[in-house]
Amino acid sequence: MTLGWVVLAGVPDTRYFRWEQVVDVEAKLREEFDRWERKETAVLKVLPYPLLAVSLVFTLLQPHWNAEAHLPGVLGLSTLLTAWVMWFHTFHPALHGNSPLMGLYYTGLVAVTACLVLLTPWFGFFAFIGYVHAFQYLKGRCRYVGVAVTSAVSAVSYVGGSDDITADQWWKWPAVSALTTVMATAAFYADVMSDRRNHQQKRALVELHKANAELETALAENAGLHAQLLVRAREAGVLDERQRMAREIYDTLAQGLAGILTQLQAAEQASGEPAVSRRHVANAMDLARESLTEARRTVHAVGPSALAQARLPEAIGDVAKRWSEVNRLMAVLTTTGDARPMHTDVEVALLRTAQEALSNVAKHARANRVSLTLSYMEDLVTLDVLDDGVGFLPDTKRAGSSADGGFGLAGMRQRVQLLAGQLDVESEPGEGTAITVTVPAIPVGSGS
Repeated sequence: MTLGWVVLAGVPDTRYFRWEQVVDVEAKLREEFDRWERKETAVLKVLPYPLLAVSLVFTLLQPHWNAEAHLPGVLGLSTLLTAWVMWFHTFHPALHGNSPLMGLYYTGLVAVTACLVLLTPWFGFFAFIGYVHAFQYLKGRCRYVGVAVTSAVSAVSYVGGSDDITADQWWKWPAVSALTTVMATAAFYADVMSDRRNHQQKRALVELHKANAELETALAENAGLHAQLLVRAREAGVLDERQRMAREIYDTLAQGLAGILTQLQAAEQASGEPAVSRRHVANAMDLARESLTEARRTVHAVGPSALAQARLPEAIGDVAKRWSEVNRLMAVLTTTGDARPMHTDVEVALLRTAQEALSNVAKHARANRVSLTLSYMEDLVTLDVLDDGVGFLPDTKRAGSSADGGFGLAGMRQRVQLLAGQLDVESEPGEGTAITVTVPAIPVGSGS
């Protein structure tokens, strides 16, 4: 758990980098869209005035134009048209959303433009603004009516002016009007679809910005939860390490000290028999060396030395053999099934269970014989420890012990439960004791 927390804390979360990239792309899209929209709005706002100026200049430059007859009308209508456009189009943008009023504006615009085109065809340049303002200020089918009317006005300019629409050439104007209307309607429809897509993209960008803002808030909350998770993971890792140390200390130092004490007491009782006393002292020294070695391995979180030097059946068999020599009591190990390497946690749990069970037999059972059975099955591994000692009532709490029947039995249960295994104790007074541990057969190389 501790190692997992270190990895979790040390690896950067790439989601945050991807989030920053998404936000950056969204911001660039909005900025580009807004910049393009501002430019378009600025161009369309001033476009009528250059077109009107060009039309008026070309009109005045024509050498054969009847200036004396038409100049006052052209200048007056141009002035009126300029004031009309300035009032509705330039100076009062708040009116642009009023459809009936802007319909009136467009009607006046086309009417005055038609009058100017009838006076001089050069105002066909300005007539183009009818398409633009139909798109801007008319809605629905009225837009296409505006396109048709503008095309009819522009057609007068295309055929050379009203003077060229004679009795034998009258058909040119409706023909050009129809052709212009078809072409302008097709182009206008494409512009409408493009504008609709632009509005959809704008709405999509607005929704994306809103979603990004919500996601940013969620990520901020997630960052807080992530920090809490790291704290809790560290606390859990510390607690897990403490429990591991407690189990290992009990399985090594406590058991070793208990064995040393037992051997020294036996040596003291056999003070009249030097050979027996020396044997017990030698056993105590061996236990002390083994306990010291195991304590060092525990501090460094290294597995038991018995498993480092042999496979699990041999390690348990060696433990049983040495226990038999120290306690002058036969302990026999039987192995069944396909003995194969298991995950370190599984082997440590089974080895420590065997050690603790034998230690309990030596301290409490007063048995004559102990048998151990290690069974390998397809999905499970079991260890049975049976003795023919005095037995006890498993549900009875001993003096000075925990609710689990002593720290050793509690430690065994904790080890087994961490592996999703099970520990069963069966005993009755005078009938001996049977301890069965069942754990999953996790192979070497699998995650625990």
